[in-house]
Order: sequence, then C-alpha cells, then structure tokens
Amino acid sequence: MRCLTLRAALLPAATVMLVALTLAVTAQASPAIVEACEQCHGVDGMGHGNSMIPVIAGMPAEHIEEAIYAYVDGARSCGRVPLMCEVVADLSEDNIVELSEHFAAQLRGPSLEEFDASLAAEGEVLHQEHCSNCHVPPDDENVARAIGIPLHGQRSEYLRYAIESYFSGDREALLPTMANRILLLEPGDLGALVHYYSSYRAAE
Repeated sequence: MRCLTLRAALLPAATVMLVALTLAVTAQASPAIVEACEQCHGVDGMGHGNSMIPVIAGMPAEHIEEAIYAYVDGARSCGRVPLMCEVVADLSEDNIVELSEHFAAQLRGPSLEEFDASLAAEGEVLHQEHCSNCHVPPDDENVARAIGIPLHGQRSEYLRYAIESYFSGDREALLPTMANRILLLEPGDLGALVHYYSSYRAAE
C-alpha cells in the first residue's frame, strides 16, 4: 500500500509504534530487486564511491517510499542519474514497500563529509529558521514522524544538487510551506546549509 510521510505524521503515536515494529519484522526484500538498487546505493545503503548517490541506510521506510514515488510520478528529475528512473519505473507497489523496509533496516554509518565550520554555523541558523520544523537528524526519536527526510549527514554534492533542483523547479516541493521557505532563501544560503548538514556526526 502506498504510504506517504505526510500521512504518517498525522497518525497516533501508538499506531506509529505498531508500524515501526511491523517494519522491523518484515524488512526482507527480494534479492533481485535489492541488487538493482545496490548498483548505486551499495549493499549497506551508504552509496560509497559516488558523491551524487544519497545515503538511504537507516532512513525511515516512509521517507524512502515517498522519494521513490516522487521519481515514479515525475516530481523528481533523474537528470544526473538516469538509471534511477529506469529502475523504479518497473517496480510494483509491493516492491517499493519491500525496498523501503530493507534499506530502512540497514545501519546508517557516518558519511564523514568535509565542511567549513564557519559556513556550517551560518547554515545551522538557517536550518533552525527555515527547515527544522520538518527536517530532523536521522537519530532523532521523532524522525519517523517528521514530514521531511533527514538531511543531516547526507552527501554534500547530492545535497547541493537536491536543493538547487528545488530552486530551479526541477523538483516539486512536498508542501506549500516548503515552497515558501525555499523562496525566502538567498542563493548564497545554499552553501551554508550544505556545510551545516555535512557537519553532522551522529552521537556515539
């Protein structure tokens, strides 16, 4: 069944906990389906070796599912990585659920991206002002109920590309609130946000 994070955010806490427990038990996907994704995202979902491939390991299943449907529906462009659209085009809804649960169950390791501390500090202010209501760190206890995907610890080149895509209109904002927030950002804010998200290190 198609599941969107926006809907999940409105579920009662008890229901969300039940869904989480179900995902933990059923996080098994067909090897053939997983192999298609591992070409770029890697066995562990960390996307090693290609800075344009996002980290999806440990991301809430609802967020992964939502992202896949964005590519299927054309809300996201596959301009730089056309293979992504080719792979997801043939997936059934059950396939998408299986893949989402599989990569959500993988351990998210550190991406260890380089960053400028000064720009990261500026980016933190921008994040708190414009993004923090919807985007929380991947190890936040509320991450599965957050409306936006975790941006902290994501690959810097992919982040830059993704944010630029929203600026250019190549990606559709999930909510009017997001579109409005993007319009409030200056072109120079992009680098600061990327450095802030790249500076994230999960608590030991």
